[in-house]
Amino acid sequence: MLQSTETILVIVDVQGKLARIMSQTEQLHQRLQVLAQAMPLFDIPVLWLEQLPDKLGHTSPELATLLQAYTQPIAKQHFSGWQCDSFRQQLQASGRRQVLLAGIETHICVYQTCCDLLNEGLEVHVIADAVDSRHQQNRVLGLQMMQQRGAWLTQTESLLFELQLQASGERFRQLLSLLK
Repeated sequence: MLQSTETILVIVDVQGKLARIMSQTEQLHQRLQVLAQAMPLFDIPVLWLEQLPDKLGHTSPELATLLQAYTQPIAKQHFSGWQCDSFRQQLQASGRRQVLLAGIETHICVYQTCCDLLNEGLEVHVIADAVDSRHQQNRVLGLQMMQQRGAWLTQTESLLFELQLQASGERFRQLLSLLK
């Protein structure tokens, strides 16, 4: 089970025009916004990646606005976030061993990041309703490839209630309002 003290969220490359042409872009952005607002409720840090932002553009404004309240993007040039020194250092410094993984594209940057994280012995939970690709079949195949490598599949509501543990308290009420 996920433990908030062991968990970190990694958001991969939700940027520029590419983010707008994903097969389920509205759902993707909605789920990522929920996650960006929910992580502070659990004191879960977020690492946020951008692939070549000077060429591909920056993170979608509605997501960036939420994330900038408590974190800054990490620019990368490799498909896998693990290959970026700054990302690797920040992830290792967090001491967190359970990685929630979200973003685009499922079968490329999310997949390669997942593989490297698994190779490092981290427990990876891919948020299936918060990853996407331009073509639905690539999203599905990317999820299958990550699961075959040893990643866990989850989804936004499942993971938030898993972290919450109980149906009471102020945080529970805040989660319910985010999930409406």
